[in-house]
Amino acid sequence: MILTTTPSVEGRKITAYFGVIAGEAIMGANIMRDLFASITDVIGGRSGAYEEKLLEARHIALRELEERASKLGANAVVGIDLDYEVIGQSGSMLMVSASGTAVRLE
Repeated sequence: MILTTTPSVEGRKITAYFGVIAGEAIMGANIMRDLFASITDVIGGRSGAYEEKLLEARHIALRELEERASKLGANAVVGIDLDYEVIGQSGSMLMVSASGTAVRLE
């Protein structure tokens, strides 16, 4: 399965369109991660715990996108857009959504 942010795949012709599909992941934060992130905010630097959760959420959203495309008979998803949102009371959860067009390439 080819997943790409571009509207086409170079050297390959799109032979069928299956429509827009999406995959989502919502990850909750925990109190220890929040505590260490707030310390990082004060002293500066990167928050490895949040970066890891963000990477995991993006991976899940793209995997869902791939699974949905496969069920439709597609062998690629083009024009993928990734969106990130903080949701929930006090912004305690992270949502990553991936959307794109499921297609069949020759």
